[in-house]
Amino acid sequence: MPKVRTKRTQNVKCIPYASGYVPPTNEEQIKAVGYDCFVPPEYNCQPDKDFNFFKPIPTPTSIDDWLAQYVDPGQSFADYLSTCSWLSPSQVRGINQKFVPTGRNLCEKYPEGKIYLLPIGKFSAKGFVHFNELAKFAEIYLGIPVVILNGIEIDVNFTDKKVYWTKSVLETSSYGESSKLPNKTALESRFYGKHRRYQIGIASLLYMLRQNIPKDALSLIGLTMSDLYREQSDLFVAGWAAGGDHVAVFSFFRYDPSLTFSNADWYNIRRNRRMSQEHIQKLTFHRSCKLLVHEIGHLLGIGHCIFFECCMNGSGHLAEDFRQPMHLCPVDLHKLQTLVGFNVLTRYENLLKFYQHHVMKDEAEWISRRFDFIKNAPVEII
Repeated sequence: MPKVRTKRTQNVKCIPYASGYVPPTNEEQIKAVGYDCFVPPEYNCQPDKDFNFFKPIPTPTSIDDWLAQYVDPGQSFADYLSTCSWLSPSQVRGINQKFVPTGRNLCEKYPEGKIYLLPIGKFSAKGFVHFNELAKFAEIYLGIPVVILNGIEIDVNFTDKKVYWTKSVLETSSYGESSKLPNKTALESRFYGKHRRYQIGIASLLYMLRQNIPKDALSLIGLTMSDLYREQSDLFVAGWAAGGDHVAVFSFFRYDPSLTFSNADWYNIRRNRRMSQEHIQKLTFHRSCKLLVHEIGHLLGIGHCIFFECCMNGSGHLAEDFRQPMHLCPVDLHKLQTLVGFNVLTRYENLLKFYQHHVMKDEAEWISRRFDFIKNAPVEII
């Protein structure tokens, strides 16, 4: 679910779930992980005597919270296996590359497959960690090769109130000859001239991405610092994924902690100029990492998680998004491991090194504790 904010907000202390939603029981949580008898320690969802790794999703505290608005049925491990086209013996529609039907997982079925990141427009070095680090994180987290394409330029013309996509990514793509597209293509947009604010319509960006998807792409993710919208009633849209076309686009614009946004007008934005660049960079990068792997998870067929606090929880607004954890719960970790085939402990080791390098203290502590828990768990014989 994209993070969409409409012109409505109200915070109160006690908010009911959306009518018809019932939180899962402990038995339903355990069943959703996907084991009938012995559960390997890496998928154990029960609290440790010293640490509760996987907490229930908090009850809503705002009428805009995800579960205050939506009745999400959730997706168990069994549900994922029955619906995931990436694990099918038939080639996924729209994927035009070498396919090995006997492969046991996505990486074996599509040995040349990659996830591509495409920067759209300018990214300020003062407020954002280098793209190489973002790609590195996604590759460690997902276990799939992640490649950064040369970025495309966005020309914002405030006089004519137009935004242009000004350069094609590739000469050819899996959808035909991109070179036949115009060198300069107008994108859907809206402007507020007084403050030189603009937003780009997300549908036009998805169209351009579809025309430029590489032939060996499992998915193409456009990333931008431009603000986005989908409907005229939206304050903004953080992003949107077109799973059937294997493309998505996401904006990091509203992930900048120095910005304060109006709840009524999309163009009403204030900046805290006293906030240090180091803090802006660190928090923007942290938020961007989580957004990226969450949305790629959707492109890989993983639905929203209702079983535990998890990176795959839905969110109704940015504040809810920001407080959600970086880690996957056992239900979604089991899905991703089955899809890709990585070693869970090796993944945790590599994530720990990444978190320590970027001084992500909470994430490093969680991973370190979880790694030790799994490594020291007693071996049971079925």
